[in-house]
Amino acid sequence: MNIIVVGCGRVGSHLATLLSEDGHNVSVIDRAADAFKNLGRDFNGRIVRGIGFDESALMEAGIDEADVIAAVTSNDNANLMIAEVARRIYEVPHVITRLYEARREKTYAQLGIDFACGTTLVAEEIFSKIQSGHGHHIDTFGSYELARFAFNLEDDVTMSCSELERDYDARVVAVEHDDETILPSQDTILHDGDVAIVCVAREDFGRLSRFIRS
Repeated sequence: MNIIVVGCGRVGSHLATLLSEDGHNVSVIDRAADAFKNLGRDFNGRIVRGIGFDESALMEAGIDEADVIAAVTSNDNANLMIAEVARRIYEVPHVITRLYEARREKTYAQLGIDFACGTTLVAEEIFSKIQSGHGHHIDTFGSYELARFAFNLEDDVTMSCSELERDYDARVVAVEHDDETILPSQDTILHDGDVAIVCVAREDFGRLSRFIRS
């Protein structure tokens, strides 16, 4: 995809790097020349110095062919203006904005603007971890807990996914073993240090914790 990232601070530079490494065509706009140093030497996208809602900067960044534009500057008003210009004038298919003020979420939703609010995301994630009572929490689905953790097994002990699922009312969703991530089968063997995403009944998580590396 052709993607424009407006804002090259910590969030923007990291996002641009991730997108570039994933094989996308990335252009980054920022008004400060020094900001592009955040991208590092390996970034192979296009950099444009200018204001994110300025027509000349957007055209140089390739907005006519953009599939996505992400407005992630440190100013909510600037991000909103960038989003509106991209949506209404250039009809970019997917526009995403960074939002600082959580109180504006309802307004953005009413305007139909896709956004990510760091304040809300962080607060909700910490809140959910506090509610779950452990630091391995990913999400909750009804009475089930989705958790990510490393297995703590004795060196000579292994366990199959079917054993874990049978004995602990759990489902192993994914396993990372020796830098390889797999979707496990019933016969997949779990080893000490393997990292897994596991869905388990909340009432059974305590029993499963004996296998979790702390």
